[in-house]
Amino acid sequence: MLKKLILTLALASLGWAAPADDRFAQVAGDFLEGYLRSNPETATMLGDHRYDGEWSDVSQAGLERNLTFAKELLARLEGLQTSELSRENAVDRDMLIHYLKGQLWAAGELKEWRWNPLVYNPGPALFAIVARDYAPMSQRLEAVALRLERLPVFLQQARAQLDNPPPLHCQTAIAQNTGTIAFLENDLEEFIKQAPEKRAHLEAARGVAVQALRDYGAWLEKDLLPRSHGDFRLGRERWRKKLYFTLESSLTPEELQAHAEKDLVRTHQEMARVARLLYTHRSAHRLSDTEVCRAVLNKLAEDRPDSRTIVPLAGESLKKATAFVRDRQLVSLPPEPCQIIEMPEFNRGVAIAYCDSPGPLEQGGTTYYAIAPTPADWSAERSLSFYREYNKAMLDDLTVHEAMPGHFLQLMHANKFQAPTKVRAILQSGTFVEGWATYAEQLMVSQGYGGPAVHMQQLKMRLRLILNALLDQKVHAGQLSEEEAVRWLMRAGFQEEGEATAKWRRACLTSAQLSTYYVGNCEVNDLVAAYRAAHPDESWQSVHDHILAFGSPAPRYIVRLLKP
Repeated sequence: MLKKLILTLALASLGWAAPADDRFAQVAGDFLEGYLRSNPETATMLGDHRYDGEWSDVSQAGLERNLTFAKELLARLEGLQTSELSRENAVDRDMLIHYLKGQLWAAGELKEWRWNPLVYNPGPALFAIVARDYAPMSQRLEAVALRLERLPVFLQQARAQLDNPPPLHCQTAIAQNTGTIAFLENDLEEFIKQAPEKRAHLEAARGVAVQALRDYGAWLEKDLLPRSHGDFRLGRERWRKKLYFTLESSLTPEELQAHAEKDLVRTHQEMARVARLLYTHRSAHRLSDTEVCRAVLNKLAEDRPDSRTIVPLAGESLKKATAFVRDRQLVSLPPEPCQIIEMPEFNRGVAIAYCDSPGPLEQGGTTYYAIAPTPADWSAERSLSFYREYNKAMLDDLTVHEAMPGHFLQLMHANKFQAPTKVRAILQSGTFVEGWATYAEQLMVSQGYGGPAVHMQQLKMRLRLILNALLDQKVHAGQLSEEEAVRWLMRAGFQEEGEATAKWRRACLTSAQLSTYYVGNCEVNDLVAAYRAAHPDESWQSVHDHILAFGSPAPRYIVRLLKP
């Protein structure tokens, strides 16, 4: 005992094991274990597979248990002073306090579990088990079978909670539920073939789950939808509060709006400059900037993919972007693979593409860059509008954002970061993640990637992220109508009607998330500029590697971590 005490004192004198850091490690460990145990679906996504056969307890008793747990943790954390902790632990303490306060606010005021059926979508939690190669397929299918057998209880709890959602949320949940059934009946078959010894168990469990999903879908459509009269708008005060917890930024809504409106003007001016480099017709001098921009974008829209070619073209785009980053030595490349896939049906209805990387607790694994082709029931006119928007030059820019050097690269860097606790690994900041991806778009075109054509589309995407933030506010803190929104996005953002309509839908289905792109972009740009000013002799690769070296905390924490 005496030797242990002497060793502890010696380590403390060297700053290696301060008592406050030990106490924080205990709280952080308790949070991690409690969080993963009570959120099995999230645990699967993060890469902890101890609970792969389970579902969250979304009953009232389960929600109250989680609320009590969060309050107890918050009290313990507030008893620790930042000044007593190491720099890494001080940041993680503040991140965890912010998260817990946000959860308590959401449970007490937002109450999304009561009116948003999208939070009960089971599809991603089933797909993640078979999609991640973390164990033999037979073991993963066993976990799927257990989760399928327990799905009826989860869906019954969801039914008991849901009341009066907005109609659009209910309609989207119905479509996603249909997609989950299709996955179980069709796509799961390919995985079962890899472990045929599990077929009997899977067949029985699949039958139970599909019937439960059909019953749930019928309830959504025939019971819940007719009494779905909720307002999709959060209202100014609830949106303001959610924005604060989502962004983890000191920027106020008023400052955000003013900043975005100024940037909208600047981006229009830059787009006109680039457009005139591409528009060489002798009548160019007689056209307004808006007319030239629209003429150039219309021309670029002629070179477009279709539902058959969009996925392979994204693969070619990824190879091209990776080679460019490597040749220009812009940032260190990850050794992990990135696979292009067609977006599963149960995930469609909100975004056109996403990056699905291995969770920070996962050992290895593949990142999926998912793209959604147009649904089979779309008209030819609607599909044409979609592919005019996501033409080949736009697809190049989208690949930069989602994969290289955007989300895929950044998240691979983040997964390599090792902190004293796992807090930062699981509390990733959407503001930083989206900020980096949109900054990556700017970086690539500034280095000449894709020439003026991709630069033009990147500026159109920049208009989109600015308009996203303004749309988020106009929808949830204002009274913008769908007709006004679509007309405004088409005019100010040069968007196709289909894209503008889809963005309106996304703004209604989500809140605060659309603002992360613009705020994150501004804050990451500020981070890079400040670091370059302080280290003028460092290469681009060194600058970016330093910015990416702390995981995925909100930009304001990286400012603290970069200080000498």
